[in-house]
Amino acid sequence: MTEPQAEPGGWSAARRAVQSRLRFTSLRLRLVVVFGLVALTAAVSASGIAYWLNREAVLTRAQDAVLRDFEQEMQNRASSLPVHPTQDELQHTAGQMANSSQRFSVLLLATDEHGNTVVGNSDLDTFTLQDVPASLQKAVNKQQPVSANNKDAYHLYWQRIVDGGKPYLVGGAKVIGGGPTGYMLKSLEPEAKDLNSLAWSLGIATGLALIGSALLAQAAATTVLKPVHRLGIAARRLGEGQLDTRLRVSGTDELADLSRTFNRAAESLEKKVADMSSREEASRRFVADMSHELRTPLTAITAVTEVLEEELDAETGSVDPMIEPAVRLVVSETRRLNDLVENLMEVTRFDAGTARLVQDDVDIADQITACIDARAWLDAVELDAERGIMALLDPRRLDVILANLIGNALKHGGSPVRVSVREESEELVIEVQDRGPGIPEEVLPHVFDRFYKASASRPRSEGSGLGLSIALENAHIHGGDITAANSPEGGAVFTLRLPRHTAPLIAEEEGDRDAHRNGDGDRNGDGNGNGTEGNAR
Repeated sequence: MTEPQAEPGGWSAARRAVQSRLRFTSLRLRLVVVFGLVALTAAVSASGIAYWLNREAVLTRAQDAVLRDFEQEMQNRASSLPVHPTQDELQHTAGQMANSSQRFSVLLLATDEHGNTVVGNSDLDTFTLQDVPASLQKAVNKQQPVSANNKDAYHLYWQRIVDGGKPYLVGGAKVIGGGPTGYMLKSLEPEAKDLNSLAWSLGIATGLALIGSALLAQAAATTVLKPVHRLGIAARRLGEGQLDTRLRVSGTDELADLSRTFNRAAESLEKKVADMSSREEASRRFVADMSHELRTPLTAITAVTEVLEEELDAETGSVDPMIEPAVRLVVSETRRLNDLVENLMEVTRFDAGTARLVQDDVDIADQITACIDARAWLDAVELDAERGIMALLDPRRLDVILANLIGNALKHGGSPVRVSVREESEELVIEVQDRGPGIPEEVLPHVFDRFYKASASRPRSEGSGLGLSIALENAHIHGGDITAANSPEGGAVFTLRLPRHTAPLIAEEEGDRDAHRNGDGDRNGDGNGNGTEGNAR
């Protein structure tokens, strides 16, 4: 068992960098963002509550001290003034009241004996009646009804204001029983500075909490994502076919349980794949052995059928007319069985990975002409190909591809079949188009499947359903492909795309090469170049 420690060696540095960036911008980033948002919300909430509580406490304490002092001064000094004081008396008393421990500005209002309003100001003209809000003046001068719950007709009122961007506390009261009305003005700027300092401190604390939460989230993400990262590497290795990949399990948490589950799944998958591979190998070996074993009796039977066929074609007429249909059926079915065996052997070579290319520089137009001429299709095929288009290909396998495509078009679409060749960059494109009804849409995805036949009611058609599949495999081994479609003008179009310069592959072993040349013949034909093996439409 292997423990994944690093990225697979085949990965480029750029790909690793992209994946690392994607990993960071996914779960890791979300963890950091969530931690940060939670920490920010908690810190802002705590700081906001702390600031609000401290603000109320500071302001309440300051204003209570000022209002108590002002109320005491009103009782001790303002109430001792005569009912109709003079300007000097009011001015002197206001100055005395302002010298209290809280050091606030005082404004006293009264009427003299002539009914004129007189004003006493501790700070000359810096604190006037215009500085007192109208709502506060109205509340101070409003006489309240005296009752059991309200023993005084006048009360002390206060209000916080902002003047010139600075906070102030304004209070007012009226002397009960006749006398002046007094107002005070106290600056709250020292308290505001203290609160600003507190706000800055709380803001810094919030920022530090946010940074700490980000670092904590990074550490937590690393702890959590490291096993997940290992699991991702192991899963990729498993997907690449390294079925012995396992994870090292430590701990009893959910991630450890996930690793155990992965290991069990990988072990089960390895066993199933090994079992399937052994069964598939046995199946391939069975088909290959069966095909080889059938070739010996088929060779003898073929020789006999060839003799019978010669007797049928002889002018002497030595074959009894009553058994002639049976003889022709035996000849036809023997040829069909021989082709099936050869196709099965070719399929086993592809499945086993032993099929190789024997390449040569060929003129495509000459190659197609030779394929058509060998099968006597010259009158049924229209060729549109310029001579001189060269390509490095395996001539025998190209012949197999062309024989299947053209023969399939003739059998299912009818003549004339048009074969065109063109060059696209470093690619060779060969199109085979017929004039038939086309391929049903439900059949198109399956035309290259092995043993697939469009009509289930005709399981014993002339072909085995292997021809187009073998043609596709031969295209793949060249590094090319074949596609099937319906032409807008009618009929089916098979498009073969091959690279003009296929990378050289290991040549077939001598024994296989000799067997191909001497015994295999046309893999998808009838053995003598007069037919093709195709998937029925």
